[in-house]
Amino acid sequence: PYLLKGVVINRPNQVWSTDITYIPMRRGFCYLVAIVDWYTRLIISWKLSVTLEIDFCIEALQQALQTGQPEIFNSDQGSQFTSQAFVQLLLDKKIRVSMDGKGRVFDNIFIERFWRTIKYEEVYLHAYESVWEAERSIGAYIRFYNQERLHSSLGYQTPSSLYKSKSELLSISEKGEN
Repeated sequence: PYLLKGVVINRPNQVWSTDITYIPMRRGFCYLVAIVDWYTRLIISWKLSVTLEIDFCIEALQQALQTGQPEIFNSDQGSQFTSQAFVQLLLDKKIRVSMDGKGRVFDNIFIERFWRTIKYEEVYLHAYESVWEAERSIGAYIRFYNQERLHSSLGYQTPSSLYKSKSELLSISEKGEN
């Protein structure tokens, strides 16, 4: 089910989402998966692959779960995200699984906005010669996006600074409740 209709997103790690996009290269293309925190727009993890096999999606999820844990994880209904292995990783952590409706790209708007941003500010400006070159260049861009690029929707903060400051505040308030 799609669990996010009408949900007010007001803190980090409340909702994460993921998607895959293709990355054109000088000869051929590869695929990029990314996981984003909806509140801060932080790209928590990402991976490139030359195939659409599930492995790179699982690796990105495992890497993201080392950073934190969302209450809800949203994706489209792609085979990578509906696979038993992917869903079980979420269920084992007691994370609620949400999936977009078929053909409803706005159900996962924050990752779709990120795809537009990275393609126009990075990918379309380069003709990567290799997956290694794409990985290096995209990695540098994602570090810039997370740590330096100011976002008007975040009150001109960076995703990293907002994620860190709000996560620390939540941690302090949770300790005070115990």
